[in-house]
Amino acid sequence: MDIKGKVAVVTGGAHGIGRALCRALRIEGARVVVADLDIETAARIAEEVDGLAVHVDVSREEDIVSAVDRVEREIGPVDLFISNAGVAFGDGPDGAASASNERWRACIDINLMAHVYAARVLVPRMVSRGGGCLVNVASAAGLLCQIGEAAYTASKHAAVAFAESLAITHGDDGIQVCMVCPQAVATRLIGMDEDTGIEDGSSGFGGNDVDGVLSAEYVADCILAGIQNEQFMVLPHPQVSTYFRRKADDHDRWIRGMQRFRQKILDE
Repeated sequence: MDIKGKVAVVTGGAHGIGRALCRALRIEGARVVVADLDIETAARIAEEVDGLAVHVDVSREEDIVSAVDRVEREIGPVDLFISNAGVAFGDGPDGAASASNERWRACIDINLMAHVYAARVLVPRMVSRGGGCLVNVASAAGLLCQIGEAAYTASKHAAVAFAESLAITHGDDGIQVCMVCPQAVATRLIGMDEDTGIEDGSSGFGGNDVDGVLSAEYVADCILAGIQNEQFMVLPHPQVSTYFRRKADDHDRWIRGMQRFRQKILDE
């Protein structure tokens, strides 16, 4: 897809990867919509990129539909929708199944169903207009596993599977689907200040730094390159493809290796 002149919506656009995407899209000549729960910060980013800020709770289908309707009414048809908003909370005290139902629901609603809601409203419109692009930002956890994050991992696996289904079903309809699976990125999600790259100690996943923590700006550039090159899978950390092959080649061995890796993290 040629991004210049396209109407692009970015959820979670006020912070982290979303904010970097909004800035990068503007540089490429897109008309940018910053969609976020944090409408005050979204408004500041929208002013910076000469775009539009919209308040959206992506866990609510009606919010996504309303946002799309407003954008198409005030700016024009949505050409590019980037489902970037995401959450992670960590396992409960007793392991993988012990996180609360509320946290499981939040991960499913935001990390998966928000992608479904966006596709549900946009695919018919895009097909009728001759095409469009849906970008779903997941995680390497959607291909592998994030230790200590069962709900997050499950929701990201589901997001990858949904994107695959979209691409298979609607590729002939002119719908481009782009799936993004980074490892650690210097954002609030892993307990880092998104402006300084300094850990704030509030959260963080085990093993974050195994392959390096990338800047949000670098990941945004990878995503735009993937859109322009019509890639399905975008891996800002290219090592993930090797890990994924190893997992597929010998799943039992991979599980044993991840068990050892978990214990190493606990020992540290």
